[in-house]
Amino acid sequence: MYLPSAFAGDDPATLDALLGRDAFVTLVTVDAQGLPFASHLPVLSSRDGDRHVLRGHWARANPQAGHTGPALVIVQGPHHYVSPGWYPDKAEATRVPTWNYAIAHLQGTLHALHGESDLAAIVAALGDRHEAAVGGDWRYDHDAPAERRQLRGIVGFRFDVAHTSLKLKLSQNHPSANVDGVIDGLRALGTSSALEMAAMMQAQRPPSA
Repeated sequence: MYLPSAFAGDDPATLDALLGRDAFVTLVTVDAQGLPFASHLPVLSSRDGDRHVLRGHWARANPQAGHTGPALVIVQGPHHYVSPGWYPDKAEATRVPTWNYAIAHLQGTLHALHGESDLAAIVAALGDRHEAAVGGDWRYDHDAPAERRQLRGIVGFRFDVAHTSLKLKLSQNHPSANVDGVIDGLRALGTSSALEMAAMMQAQRPPSA
């Protein structure tokens, strides 16, 4: 990922917040022909000291379920179009449109999980993680044979994160007045995506800004 120093982030808490906001990631591997293959999957994220692990599962029919080894996970954060009309210096600096966004690329090693206990734990944890958010009450029941049989249709994975690239492109390369202008412009739009980006820009500003 192209990562200018002005936009580089290094706070694990920011990455955790991105995963907490939207843990539906893009998992990229390379197939036997040397071609990239991507799947879009919900994941569970956990940390133990410096160790960061993602877990999830594929449909067994997904060709990527046979992939192991080096892999890339892309975590998508808030993003929004930025109009040059929001910059106070738009005329004298000949400002042009851009796009603000937060994104993370995680490089690491992918391991397939086939054990029933591993698969059950992943399915149960994903249900626990997301059911409450939609007001649901489904829970995986390992004592129900019909639910255990459903595990035959999936392959689990563990992704051990080795390197994280966190990019926060939030107008840091602009004068403070321009950052204020972008935040005000986004807030004036009032959409959920615009307000989310405005809030992130404000939260990531240095204390003196």
